[in-house]
Amino acid sequence: MKLQNVTVAYGNKAVLRDISLDFPKGDFAFLIGGSGSGKTTLIKTLIAEMRPKSGTVTDGSGQIVSNLSGKELAKFRRNVGVVFQDYKLLPSKTVRENVAFAMEVCGYPDSKILARVPEVLSQVGILTKKEAFIDTLSGGEAQRVAVARALIHDPDVIIGDEPTGNLDPENALEIMKIFERLSESGKTVIIATHDDKIVNRMKKRVVALRDGRVVSDARSAGYSL
Repeated sequence: MKLQNVTVAYGNKAVLRDISLDFPKGDFAFLIGGSGSGKTTLIKTLIAEMRPKSGTVTDGSGQIVSNLSGKELAKFRRNVGVVFQDYKLLPSKTVRENVAFAMEVCGYPDSKILARVPEVLSQVGILTKKEAFIDTLSGGEAQRVAVARALIHDPDVIIGDEPTGNLDPENALEIMKIFERLSESGKTVIIATHDDKIVNRMKKRVVALRDGRVVSDARSAGYSL
């Protein structure tokens, strides 16, 4: 995905200012910055939840994301898997049902759902818990389910919004290893985080934001603001 001279505003207040970033296939990038730096707005812009006041956001095929609507927008969003800090899982459903639900709402036939769900649960190491209810899982297990759900449509881009914020260091690292494997398989991974220990340990690309601007963009970098 690529942003070119993107400015995003709430009313008359610009919260992203002239952002230009390129996230190529297979990239793994951390977004860092303090409260109000623009990380969440940048994520919302990447998934077309917010539209730029100026500039363009393009996907891997060169489509301008802000021009998409209806079925085109729905198709674009299926190609971007999003993982949140608070999991956003359905507590009344099992692990398998939570992941299957993402396919059911898109109208997939039962045969494809039955084949795909075990694949992604196995991919994130949670297949043995497929019939467990969400409220019986640990935080690390619940986040694995959230990652599995984000992978269900086999997206090219994975975005995490503080995905390890509620996890202990050991589970946080395990989740990051899953993201790392996804990047190595060719998926673009973009993670907004305040976890300096994870960033310093993994030494990936680090994009730092301050007051809605990119203040640094470095590869094999650590947490520095």
